[in-house]
Amino acid sequence: MSAALPGQSTIAVWGGETGHEAYEHSTQVPVVHSVSFGYPDLDSWHAVALERAPGHIYSRISNPTVRAFEEKIRDLEAAQAATGFSSGMAAISATLFTFLRPGNRMVSIKDSYGGTNKLFTEFLPSFGIEVALCDTSDFAGIEAEIAAGCRLLYLETPTNPTVKVVDIARLANAAHAIGALVAVDNTFATPINQNPLSLGADLVLHSATKYLGGHADALGGAACGSQALIRKLQHFREINGAALAPMDAYSLLRGMKTLALRIERQNDSAMTIARWLQGQPCVEQVNYPGLETHRHHDVARRQMRGFGGVLSFSVHGGLEAIRVFLPRLRFAHRAANLGCVETVVGPPSVTSHVECTAEERAAAGIPEGLVRYSTGIENVTDLIADLEQALAAIA
Repeated sequence: MSAALPGQSTIAVWGGETGHEAYEHSTQVPVVHSVSFGYPDLDSWHAVALERAPGHIYSRISNPTVRAFEEKIRDLEAAQAATGFSSGMAAISATLFTFLRPGNRMVSIKDSYGGTNKLFTEFLPSFGIEVALCDTSDFAGIEAEIAAGCRLLYLETPTNPTVKVVDIARLANAAHAIGALVAVDNTFATPINQNPLSLGADLVLHSATKYLGGHADALGGAACGSQALIRKLQHFREINGAALAPMDAYSLLRGMKTLALRIERQNDSAMTIARWLQGQPCVEQVNYPGLETHRHHDVARRQMRGFGGVLSFSVHGGLEAIRVFLPRLRFAHRAANLGCVETVVGPPSVTSHVECTAEERAAAGIPEGLVRYSTGIENVTDLIADLEQALAAIA
């Protein structure tokens, strides 16, 4: 499917969905649970194994249902190729360990997701890889660190959970000027709101568990990019073993069909709620790139088509106030997830940065009194009324 012609809603429905009709004329991609795939003779088997003929050998390497998922996210990101993983962290880990070697130096930001940050601060240094973590909002400072030496620039925008925005095009130009690769975690934005490859990124990563699936019932990850880069990632994943399961791939495919519809609703609701929160006396600060008060609102307007369904805010009274506020919410899961049809709420200490200590969260600029609010598809007036009655307890 050509990603240049159909709209994103059409791609969300039809991407990866063609070519399977030979299976009893099915209109939906079947779930192929088979681990292995047999051939009538050695020559035909060998041709598939060497990729000289289409087909599958073993589901850790490739699988028909997983292939359909990969084709759909590939088309949505307008990439040459894509590969699936068992989780978003598997996709991130594979990217780092595929393209970095002992003695390399990489550059990233302080505001990345907690699990990603742990890779930067705990795992990569033990392999002799230097990691420079920069102030997320200091683009000139990031450029200076890139110029000082960089094999891989890793960005996340908007960030989790501070919802900061990074100028992808500007920093990709700086990285490419010294021959560095650029990887961008696009989980918060989704391909509906942002396409990092068109802004200069070399690789786009997703925790498909979040918005792509949208129903909190399937784990998965994905990486999109050029044929050459994805082939290297596929090879690492084949050996590493973090393969996406066929049933999860099917659930993700089903969820992605409504991706554009869900994101449109969540964009609108999050903007409405962010503006409403700004007027509440017990709210100290609201973080949402759609607000004119956001530090990089102009960057967000330039590189995003919508501002996403996640916002965060801090309240007077900090963590103790959150202990009072959260249990009073009726229309929200208090859980470590985001991007699904239900609203999901929680502080970083038990969601995005549960792996980090309070000191590590503070060093990343994440206050203990911050609330991450992932807006669902509920009626926005109900969500605001729910927030109002819950915040009244701490007003």
